[in-house]
Parts: sequence; C-alpha cells; structure tokens
Amino acid sequence: MPETLMHPEIQAAPLSRPGSGALELVGRSLIIARVQELVRRAAASTGGVLITAPPGSAVETVARELHAQSPRSTAAYVSVDCEARHPGPLDDVLFGTPDGTPSDLECISPESRIAAARGGTLFLQNVTELPAAAQARLARIARDGEVRIDGHPVAAGFRLVASSSPGIDGEVDAHRFRPDLFRRLSALRIDVPALRERSEDIPALATQLLEEILTVRGLPARTFTRAALALLGALTWPGNLAELRDAIEQVVTTHADEVIQIEQLLPALQLDRAPAPFAPSGNLREARLRFEREYIASVLQHHCWRMADAAQTLGIQRPNLYRKARQLGIPLARLSD
Repeated sequence: MPETLMHPEIQAAPLSRPGSGALELVGRSLIIARVQELVRRAAASTGGVLITAPPGSAVETVARELHAQSPRSTAAYVSVDCEARHPGPLDDVLFGTPDGTPSDLECISPESRIAAARGGTLFLQNVTELPAAAQARLARIARDGEVRIDGHPVAAGFRLVASSSPGIDGEVDAHRFRPDLFRRLSALRIDVPALRERSEDIPALATQLLEEILTVRGLPARTFTRAALALLGALTWPGNLAELRDAIEQVVTTHADEVIQIEQLLPALQLDRAPAPFAPSGNLREARLRFEREYIASVLQHHCWRMADAAQTLGIQRPNLYRKARQLGIPLARLSD
C-alpha cells in the first residue's frame, strides 16, 4: 500500500455502514429529512458537492456518509482541512512537489493528497480558506478531469466534496473565492441546519452522543431522564453539535450515575442561552425553584400551554403539573387541555 494511504486523514476501507456514523444526520425532523434525501441524491451522482454548515456542526460526518453511500465507498476517502495547520504549505499537501515543468495539464506528485484520492473521494473542509493559487490549480483539474503524475497524463478520478460556512456566496461575490471552482463544487449543494432549527432532533442526538462518548471511554451504559432530554431540547445551542458534545462530556466526566438527571446537567449548561433564562442568585433551593418555574413555563410555552402535551414532555402526570404550576406561581389562566 502506498505510504500516503497510511495517513490518518486517508482511509481506503469502507468508513462505516451507511447511516451508522452520520451523527449530523440523526433525527426525524422535516428539515433533516430533506438533508438526508440530498445526501442520497449526491451519493448517486458524480458531480461536485458543496456542504454548508454553521460553526460547530459535525460536517465531516455528512461527507463521510455521502462517501459511504456512493459507488466509491470501497475506495479512498481523503480529508483535508484547509483551515488546519499542516507540516508544509497547503499547496504541497494537496498537489505535492512536481518538477515544475510547464504542462498542458496540472502536474501533481504521487505523494499528494489528490493522487491518494484517485478513484475515491477528496473532501476539502473549510474550502474558502484555500489560497488563491491552490483554487486556480484545483479549478483547472476539475475542468480538465486529468492530471500529470511523473510526466504521464492520467485521469484525476476523484469525487470532489467540500464544506464551508453558509456565507460562501458572499466570498464568491467579493472575488475571494473563484466562481468557476464554486460552480464545479456546487453542482449539488447540501445546507446543514443549525440545531436551533431542529430542536425535536436534539434528544436523539444527545442520546447518540452519550453512547459514543461512553464507548470511546470504555464506560458502562448510561441514560438521560425524559426531563433531562427535554431540557437539552429546549436550549438553542449556538455552538451546535460541538457545544452539545462538550456539555455531555462534562457530565460524563463529573458524574458516574447510571441515569443522568436535570440537576447533573445544570453545571454543564449555559442557561443564559435558554429560551427562559434565570439569573444566578439566592441559595441553592431558591435557584432550583426558580429554574423549575422557568423551565416548566418554557415547556408549556413550547406546547402552546397545552397541559397534556407539556406533562408528557416533562414526564409527569397532568394533575401533578397543575399542582406544580400552582406551587410555582405559573398563571393557570393560560393553561388548557
């Protein structure tokens, strides 16, 4: 096997069973169902694919799933983060160091990532960070479909997939990203939504994240209470999956209980970002009561003050919810069945 295939960002075997590792695609919301369908369509096509996602998204899991579902799934998957630090210039990483002799085709060397991706998928993460010269060389390869390796013309033979922030159109308009490369990349575009746009998927995402973290650490299984999952789903998560993962990892690190309760989640959460935040003041009992009031009110508001639906989300009986509302001073005039 060539030495380049040993690199941790280059994999020659199938990455996973389709759907098994695509964390960003977990869920049943309408918006993520559309993304799942776009991934299936992209996997069956041969053109470039542009994946846009807000910061903190697990964008590479989408690219990996696209590769896993494609006819190229048994070939190499080569990932290059254009924003990351590399041992040498990014041009050398992508194209290698050919002899520099002028040619009718772009020249690359056998140890380059592009050469390693032949027959498989080349995924360029944060593609707008690609230097202008590298953009021009990549656009030429995408246009010609051929390269020279050691002086010999060969088919480029890789599927080009790239990711960026949703603002890439502005980069093109401002002439900071080549329009011709953009057109090649965006033959099919997949816009990954922020977590705030798919709150109903957060409990499933949190459950899978918990399982993955426990597996990696070799820890026994744990679960969230329904109320804890409802709390996670009520937050906006501006840092998206990265922020959600950090919070769960903190809970796993600081608590060993088999069942994760709301009380164990609180220290790991930035509650000033919740729909109904509270200011930290008073003793612990007062803080708990204040949080309970604001959280229950938030769940009721989410369900348009329908008691039956809110009680189901909270994991309590409807009479208990009525009693809680009275005890906590939540206006009963707004409650309904």
